[in-house]
Amino acid sequence: MNLVIVESPAKAKTIERYLGEDFKVLASFGHVRDLPEKELGVDVKKNYEPTYEIPPDSKRTISLLKKEQEKAKELYLATDLDREGEAISWHIIQALGLENQKSCLPAGRAKIKNQKYKRIIFNEITRSAIANAMRNPRDIDMNLVDAQQARRILDRLVGYKLSPLLWKKVKSGLSAGRVQTVAVRLIVEREKEIEKFKPEEYWILAVLLSKKDDLLKFKAFLIEENGKPIEKLDIKNEREAKRIELRLAGAKYKVLSVDKNDMTRHPSAPFTTSTLQMEASRKLGLSARQTMMLAQRLYEDGKITYMRTDSTNLSSTAVAAIRKVIEKEFGKKYLPAAAQKYQTKTKHAQEAHEAIRPTHIDRREVSNDDREQKLYELIWKRAVASQMANALVEVIEARILAQVKEKFVFLARGESIKFDGFIRVYTEGRDDEIAPEVIKIPELKKDEPLDFHEFIKEQKFTEPPKRYTEATLIKKLESLGIGRPSTYAPTMSTIQERGYVRLEDRRFLPEEIGVIVNDLLVKHFADIFDYKFTARMEDELDDVAEAKRQWQSVIDDFYQPFAKELAEKNRELDKKDIVPEKKVGEKCPECKKPLVERFGKFGKFIACTGYPECKYSRPLTDKKEMKNAVVQDNGEKEKVTEVEGEKCEKCGGKMTLKEGKFGKFMACENYPKCKNTKSVVIDTKVKCPECEKGTLVERRTKKGKIFWGCSVYPKCKYATWQNPGAERNK
Repeated sequence: MNLVIVESPAKAKTIERYLGEDFKVLASFGHVRDLPEKELGVDVKKNYEPTYEIPPDSKRTISLLKKEQEKAKELYLATDLDREGEAISWHIIQALGLENQKSCLPAGRAKIKNQKYKRIIFNEITRSAIANAMRNPRDIDMNLVDAQQARRILDRLVGYKLSPLLWKKVKSGLSAGRVQTVAVRLIVEREKEIEKFKPEEYWILAVLLSKKDDLLKFKAFLIEENGKPIEKLDIKNEREAKRIELRLAGAKYKVLSVDKNDMTRHPSAPFTTSTLQMEASRKLGLSARQTMMLAQRLYEDGKITYMRTDSTNLSSTAVAAIRKVIEKEFGKKYLPAAAQKYQTKTKHAQEAHEAIRPTHIDRREVSNDDREQKLYELIWKRAVASQMANALVEVIEARILAQVKEKFVFLARGESIKFDGFIRVYTEGRDDEIAPEVIKIPELKKDEPLDFHEFIKEQKFTEPPKRYTEATLIKKLESLGIGRPSTYAPTMSTIQERGYVRLEDRRFLPEEIGVIVNDLLVKHFADIFDYKFTARMEDELDDVAEAKRQWQSVIDDFYQPFAKELAEKNRELDKKDIVPEKKVGEKCPECKKPLVERFGKFGKFIACTGYPECKYSRPLTDKKEMKNAVVQDNGEKEKVTEVEGEKCEKCGGKMTLKEGKFGKFMACENYPKCKNTKSVVIDTKVKCPECEKGTLVERRTKKGKIFWGCSVYPKCKYATWQNPGAERNK
């Protein structure tokens, strides 16, 4: 019996079907070793030697793997083909005792004690790909392992060393991270741009025209007055717009010139990880995390190729299969003479990898799960369209003269598709919500007179930059060279789960705590969270993966100045108040000193400025919010209008509102003598879209992240991350 180890049970099940009875395929359930949870785990004095431990959840798995490995003739490590997958294979070998635990240290890698294992990789889970991988095993690539270790250690050093400063100066429980902090910085800086933005008024002027006695009317926009081009903001008010309208009274219109040009449009490259996340967000409304979860399932079921990639390459076999489908389904005219080729734009992209594509291009229906099927369809269309013929679009521009005393020139621009090409299957989505207006204009000739129908003047205002969506934030991070395929989805989730930002109408807004943390870190650690510095760190990690640098030197170059700066900032900030206290306009009922808002472990609260002599405090609660509250006690629900009116049914004392780790709750004022509590759930009053019986109420996960679920749970298990009350309250 031969043993194959992969990461997930789903992947194991698919591979076992192809390998037959002589093979047993088991899952490691991801990483089997990691840095310790409650200590640094990195010896900065011993060349950054990491200390790994097997988490409790993995000990049983390791025992099983060790038992099966000892019986196996051959051991195959079939984890994913990226750095993370390579590191998982290496950690498995270490945990099974098949290699010296210190092989990653600068003293050199120890010789392998047991040559019983083989590393295999494949880009897709198909019979042919698995068979080819089994014929071509290799050693573990320690360069990839070292790159993954370096990233993990760097992130641990930043988080472990910086977080205590945030706990001390801002709020306990906060954390800092290299990439996540830069993502928050982008969101915060965009919000500040929006706040500073001052809209400017401008007017767009146009005329509605047609050919003589023709039913087709078209718009022409004013572009020139007396030989001077009119720019977007030149007409600043209605008075100026009316002046031009009066000058044009009674004008006759004729065509000055007509230009026709054919414009070739090229298909988009097949999906990489980032472009898949962007497009799934635009077209399917999926978060980056949801996209990767669904893509992972499709990959493990053998439906698509590996979904963590920055390459736009397609194998020659895949291209040939796609071209057959194009010719069969759409005809020869949609098939270019030669295959379309794409230049991968990402620096250090793994060109040996493939873009994301279906494993069997002739299959359209692959899943009963609606979201999986829609994502697969998106991948299928993008892959097929990428190999289709270019589209040909005719662009017509007509300059039109208004015949009055002054010389006013208008421009009508129209497009028509002469050959749809790849557009027949797929066009890439847009980040803008409103597509530009496409005007259809008739066949026009020079000096041809035109009929006038209407003068159009439209007031506009310049708009601030748009807040980031997940798609545009990933696009921005990628353009800056920050992060890699495997980091975008976790980054999007982390910055929300930690309460630094929130999504409203699919756009990111910074929370107050996110602004405070960002301003503190960017002000005092400008180099570390600089965009170029963070991108350079990614390049250096790529250099480690390509054996151009040692991982310890990369960490040392970062850590030495970082540690020095951190020590200086700790001294500098020791006696400074970082978070300004906001006065609430009330006096303390106990000592009469002013009350202020402060941050605590579980959010804001009201506290006395006389602390620590006076320890008065109370939760910061919006009474309007409490009108929608439901108190849950032993499964019974009752409306709460005034918190002060609640009586403890056990001792008759007053029930006071408090806030704990998992949100608001009510507790008896006689605590600890009386320990009666009631949980408080915020009811949005929005009817559950699934069962239509319950309403959607605010709940929290075990980690404290807010979501909204049906009030009749567990009978109805509908849940969503999007606040249903936000849309209703607009």
